[in-house]
Amino acid sequence: MTQRRKIVVVLKGYPRLSETFIAQELLGLEKAGFELALVALRRPTDKKRHPVHDEIRAPVHYLPEYLHEEPLRVARALITCLPKPGFWRALPAFFSDLWRDWTRNRVRRFGQAMVLSVEWPAGGKWLHAHFIHTPASVARYASMISGTPWTCSAHAKDIWTSPDWELAGKLADTRWTVTCTQTGFEQLRHLSGGRPHVHLSYHGLDLGRFGPFDGIRPAYDGSDPANPVTIVSVGRAVEKKGFDILLRALSLLPAGLNWRFVHIGGGELLEKLQALASELGIAQKITWYGSLSQTEVLQHYRDADIFALACRITADGDRDGLPNVLVEASSQALACISTNISGVPELLVDGENGFVVPPEDPQALAEALAKAIRDPALRKRLGEAAERKVRSQFDHQTSIRQLKDLFETEWRIAP
Repeated sequence: MTQRRKIVVVLKGYPRLSETFIAQELLGLEKAGFELALVALRRPTDKKRHPVHDEIRAPVHYLPEYLHEEPLRVARALITCLPKPGFWRALPAFFSDLWRDWTRNRVRRFGQAMVLSVEWPAGGKWLHAHFIHTPASVARYASMISGTPWTCSAHAKDIWTSPDWELAGKLADTRWTVTCTQTGFEQLRHLSGGRPHVHLSYHGLDLGRFGPFDGIRPAYDGSDPANPVTIVSVGRAVEKKGFDILLRALSLLPAGLNWRFVHIGGGELLEKLQALASELGIAQKITWYGSLSQTEVLQHYRDADIFALACRITADGDRDGLPNVLVEASSQALACISTNISGVPELLVDGENGFVVPPEDPQALAEALAKAIRDPALRKRLGEAAERKVRSQFDHQTSIRQLKDLFETEWRIAP
């Protein structure tokens, strides 16, 4: 039997409400018998926690978020690292990166890597980074300093907003990298020169937490003002989620169609979106809940008639991969409407198990919304088809088994 090694997992921030896919993976690895130590570059800012966070046993170690705030800690790490041969191997790589990315963030990543190397979690024998941008930079430098092998999980924004030279360098250094959409996989495989150590691994969903929807949704069709059709969306109020497009689409719905919209999530654009809703004359039909726990979100899926998310690609390339909320909503037989970018078409096929429209097109989105509102039988058929696909193809245990095999294959051949 392969001897398992304690994995030091580098995270950007922990815990985070918007990253349930990471939390469920950490818990899944623990249940599969792996011992973890979590290292976060930032402390939590969310006021709530998901239940899954309380089930994860791994201790959390926080690195200095800003080096100038903990100068003694950083200085002690530098002094301790200076005699290490690995430090002098890492230094040229750091200066090469700094030459191309002359920013304080780059210096911060190397400083955090030094602190991690000195304050190393007891028994840690492997490094794994979640996100191939900042956390992977820290993991890469720490790997060089400590001599510990490292691997990486890449997702969405981290792939599409990182320069190709940086991604290629990290892919050359990792033992393997997984990513969660076909489009991300193809991009990373290309940048790695076609090397076989890049793998596609859908996050999937913990179907134990998202059991089948066993209720009966009322057949509302938008004709009765007393029984409006409920549209829900879950996501941070940030540009790539396209909530401004969704609001404009809602404002284009026929006046005689009765609906209400529920938004769940925080985010820096929340006040602007609320102002836009007022400007469009639809504010009275909208409820803004802010951040909620996973249990509360699940109940909203079950209470809703339609789920909508107008994903887009921003000017700097940022985008979603396959939004976990689409998988969650689909697991509850909820008819979903989204856009044909990134990994969304890997889950939803227009007319088969959902509605898929072009991004940046409020009119097309409004037409899909109107069709879904007016036809409860169609909503039921598409929602049930989406649930079948999730339960047959997006069980997160598949991803856990894949990661388990990848780790243990490495450990069989590593000294």
